[in-house]
Amino acid sequence: MNKSVSYSDIKSFLVLVESGSFTNAAETLRCSRSHISKQLTQLESDLGVSLLVRTTRTQHLTDAGEIFYDKCKQSFLGIESAIDRAKEQASSLSGKLKINSVGGYIGENIIGPLVSDFMKAHPEVSVVLDFSSQRVDLVSGEFDFVFRMGELFDSSLIARKLTDIEVGTFASPAYIEKYGRPAEPKSLVSHKCIAGSMNQWSFVHASSKARQNVSVNADLSCKNGRVMLHSALLGNGIIRVPNVYCSDEVQQGLLVPIFKNWQPEPTPFYLLYLKDKHQPARVIAFKDFVSMHFAKYFK
Repeated sequence: MNKSVSYSDIKSFLVLVESGSFTNAAETLRCSRSHISKQLTQLESDLGVSLLVRTTRTQHLTDAGEIFYDKCKQSFLGIESAIDRAKEQASSLSGKLKINSVGGYIGENIIGPLVSDFMKAHPEVSVVLDFSSQRVDLVSGEFDFVFRMGELFDSSLIARKLTDIEVGTFASPAYIEKYGRPAEPKSLVSHKCIAGSMNQWSFVHASSKARQNVSVNADLSCKNGRVMLHSALLGNGIIRVPNVYCSDEVQQGLLVPIFKNWQPEPTPFYLLYLKDKHQPARVIAFKDFVSMHFAKYFK
């Protein structure tokens, strides 16, 4: 649309034609007759053509006015349809959600079931669930939500903290019998270790709050938690993983905690999404669902 032509003036023109008089148009638009007249005059001036012939008793469209009315009416019907569709999307629990998450145990055993239960509750919502670990740009619109571990620094996002993930250091009884148990974290340099993405392990003493950082020599480096756990169960080394990864194995005595007083600091786990005042109903519903139900999945 030409920037010199007012959207409001065109709308008033359409109402004026359809209502049949300035009086009726003024009542419909809840303004004065003189305001409608000024809008029409301004519109004709902007277009450089007469649209309506008006006398004290009648009004009728000029040829140019007929053409302009027909074209604008079609366009406004399209705009109204688009507005209705947008409002429907905003209020209807339907459409697609795009979610990125950490993978492994948390992705498969926690986020996957959570998303599936949300879809069961809202069958008109479809979901794309992505476990890729590349850096995600929410601003680009590639994803609506991201589940992430660790500290965050992007102030353009809302970060809703869901939990603190407790992390432990474990080995199998067979490993301890064969290689012994390290007395403190710095002793790990002389042990066989199984590492994920980090070889720098940090620990805090439960009572003194002293810290120890150690660079472990990983006999196995793998970013897959299941592979790390399986290798540790076979006695191949010491692992440092979230407690939730191996709670059953610890309960069964297949793995045992290495340290009594030294523990890694908990890792925060967040749901990330964009700041947006006008979010579709499906986005709001998923945020609320996660906040209400996340705890029961993370046991």
